[in-house]
Amino acid sequence: MLLSCGDALIDFVPTGNTEGREAVMPAVGGSCLNVAIGMARLGAPTGFVGGISTDLFGRMIADHATASHVALDLATRSDHQTTLAFVRIVAGESHYAFYDAETATRNWTYRRGSIAFDTVEAVHVGSTTLVNDQGAAETKALVADARASSTISFDPNCRPNLVKDKPAYLARMAEFANQADLIKMSDVDFAYLFGDEPHQPRASALLGQGTRLVVITRGNNGAIAWHAAAGQIEVQAPKVEVADTIGAGDSFQAALLFALHKQGRLARERLRDISTEELRRALSFAANCAGLTCTRPGADPPWSHEITWSW
Repeated sequence: MLLSCGDALIDFVPTGNTEGREAVMPAVGGSCLNVAIGMARLGAPTGFVGGISTDLFGRMIADHATASHVALDLATRSDHQTTLAFVRIVAGESHYAFYDAETATRNWTYRRGSIAFDTVEAVHVGSTTLVNDQGAAETKALVADARASSTISFDPNCRPNLVKDKPAYLARMAEFANQADLIKMSDVDFAYLFGDEPHQPRASALLGQGTRLVVITRGNNGAIAWHAAAGQIEVQAPKVEVADTIGAGDSFQAALLFALHKQGRLARERLRDISTEELRRALSFAANCAGLTCTRPGADPPWSHEITWSW
């Protein structure tokens, strides 16, 4: 099984009304839930670990996840309210306003001993859950238990407007990166974390500390990856008509993990020996899944029947 641990929320995504004025519509989101949904829709056995409310929006989240074949038996249901995120698109980038005080996601705790990690091929973590102290501490405990047998995937998916103490946040992201076998981030995230530092030296440093694979997504410019054995690989983004880019990075992450799983290369030692061609195919598949997600509003990763791919 593949697990994704972290945030589940409702995005209020931009739309228009009949008078041409700005409006928003609710859509299930949350980076880590999106990753779980993306993996499950492609056909991987997938579960979600995190807090989901029992309120109206929480029921929307649970129904959406279940309809996408995501197992929720490891999720924690509570009567805390659902996190809400309002989205505006500025110069092609999604900007968020979060309402996240005393929510189900914020109050999630890792139930130690509840997960049989020897049956879990990979665990994905990241995003807004790691901004607050409790979420980061609980996720860190989960990663510590999972690392003995499961590949750890990490996407910081930074949200600067939630960060109150940037030095502390940077140190926390470095800690999670140090525990990760696969690190994916956008070029925007990279700039927030590392400033003007070139990509390649930082990728080499991450590989040197034990990370197996480092990937940076660059929007219309595709993605570039570094691997100790397979080398540096670049893939192009497909040409699509963009509705919005909400969930595109999550869809890329989900598809990359799925592709590695499909190729039998997701386990830590198997990922170490992946070939250049295998990695290129996995990255290209991920880029195409992300591109399809961009053609429709909100975080709506593709189903397996929507992607033509020969393995």
